Formats: sequence, structure tokens, C-alpha cells
Amino acid sequence: GSRSVRQGAAGGDGSAGGAVAHTPSTEDFSLSLLDTNLPAEAETELRSFIAKRLTKGALFEGMGNVVSVGLSIPESKVGCYYCRFQQESLLEMATLESDINAPEYVVCFLGGSEKEDTFRLELDKYIQNLKINFDLEQKNLETCVSPYLRSWFEDAICPIQRVVQLFQDKLASLLHAALSYTPVEVKNADERTEKDISRFLAAASLQGLVQEGTMTSLCIAMTEEQHKSMVIDCSGPQPQLHNAGSNRFCEDWMQAFVNGAEGGNPFLFRQILENFKLKAIQDINNLKRFIRQAEMNHYALFKCYLFLRNCGSGDILLKIVKVEHAEMPEARNVVTVLEEFMRE
Repeated sequence: GSRSVRQGAAGGDGSAGGAVAHTPSTEDFSLSLLDTNLPAEAETELRSFIAKRLTKGALFEGMGNVVSVGLSIPESKVGCYYCRFQQESLLEMATLESDINAPEYVVCFLGGSEKEDTFRLELDKYIQNLKINFDLEQKNLETCVSPYLRSWFEDAICPIQRVVQLFQDKLASLLHAALSYTPVEVKNADERTEKDISRFLAAASLQGLVQEGTMTSLCIAMTEEQHKSMVIDCSGPQPQLHNAGSNRFCEDWMQAFVNGAEGGNPFLFRQILENFKLKAIQDINNLKRFIRQAEMNHYALFKCYLFLRNCGSGDILLKIVKVEHAEMPEARNVVTVLEEFMRE
């Protein structure tokens, strides 16, 4: 009787979704359903699963988790993304008036497998948008919150797939722009397409994988070279690209995306994108190692040159290492020689 009941939020895609909420004191909380499109039995099982996680303190505010969970639905085992959060406006009220406890919510999205983990960051951002922009009261539920939650799969998981299908063999230029930090301007596109392209570029870039200072310097260098900005015109059925760059590395990876398009699996596209970035990082690290050796060894300098010529992305790799080694005289000299060789 002393427990205070809190409301919760939930959602799903075409397959399933459910959600719950709780009050934060250790084991003394209750869960109430706000919205779901799960069958009643499966929703009860999901609520029980989330309650156990809450008891163990396994939910951190704003950070989602992905696990496999067994439910009484045809798929039996499904991947479940779940995230706990407090609404911004209610949290501010609770801070100002200490006797008010802001309700906390848990959102769950269910998909075919644990592959949702590859999209965990996108889903975290999706929940952040819900947290900031929507009032999770009943009057707002039907008109805004429920439709937003039910479109999670289309909005958070499918952008990469849609971009691959839209660009097809022109995708190589988009990959090249993402890898080289080239500014991209999108014209005559609807809002969703513009957002999709922006998300693809962010997902394909090496942000977070190369040093932050290097990334900033590259962005400044590429922005200063205005003639290098790539323009995407979406006024026709197929996007038209202006000032587009490409290289053999991006052409090869574009082929992997186009081949994967036949199956139409968004998780496969994301995995290809992660492999693309991993290979780019491996090539950068190999080149750095060769440059360190070339500071003292002319044969290693020749190996550097051969590597740049054969890797397929020598143009981009040379720019990245040039920025990273700008303050290192010996390495800078090696890069200067390599630039001359590559020009010739």
C-alpha cells in the first residue's frame, strides 16, 4: 500500500514491442503498463523479465542494453533492447521540489535477434529524442508517443538500408566522402532522405576511431577546400552527384553493399559498414607502422609507397597521416616524399 505506482512507456515495430516503468528504490517498486503491441501473456513475461533486471540494478539511465529473451510468441526467442529514463521536464520539477518523485520509464523494442546490438547507439538516441520532445501523459500518448514508438524500426534501423538502395553504384562516392571528411551538401531532398544521408555519413566516418585532434584538423582542412565539397541533388529519381570523389577501396566496398541489397537485411548492411571502417583503420595503422620504419630505412620507404599504391585508398590515408604527423619532423619528411611519389 505504501508503494507508489508509476507509469511506463512502450513501443514496437511490426514484430513486437512492450514497455514498463518503475520507482527507483531497490526492490520496492511497481510496474505499470502504459502502451504495448505485445499479446497479454508475452507482455506479462516481458514485465517480469524487466522487473528482475531492475531488482539487480542492471538498468542505467539513458543507456540501453540488448539481450535475448524468451516470450510466448511464435518466434520464442527474440532480441530485446531496453532502456530506462526519466523525462527531462519531470526530472527538473523533481529537482526543484524535492517532495515530488519524477516517474521513471523503461522502453523495450523487440526484434528478430540480438543483432539489434549493432544499432544500440541509434536506439539510445531515439530514446533521448522521446525523453526530450514528448510529454508521456495519457493525452499525448495516442497522438504522439505511440506512433513514435511504433516507428522505431523504420526510423532507427533502416536508414543505412534505404541509402544503399537509393545510391546503389554511386554509394562509393558517399563512402569516400565519409572516410575523407569531405563536406556534403544535400539539395532538393525530402526530410527523411536528408536525415538518412546524414546518418549514413556519420555511421561510415571514422569518428571515435581516429584521434579527435586528427579528425578536427581533417574537417578544417576539407572545409577550407570548398571546391572539394560534394553536392548531392535529389530532385530526380536517382541522386546526382557533383564534385564526387572515389577510389578503388570504396568501389570494392560499394560492391559488397550492392551484393547484400538482394537480401534486404538492415543488420547485414550495418555489419558491412563496420567491416569497412575496421579495414580502413587497419590500413591506417599499417601505414603508420611503415612510416615509423621509413624514418630510418629507405627500403621501408619504398614499402610505404607500394602499400599506398596497392591498398586502394592511398589518397585518403596520406591525408590522415599527414595531419597526424604534422608536428613530427622525421615522419613529416617521409610523408612529403610519399606525396611526391604518389603525384608522379
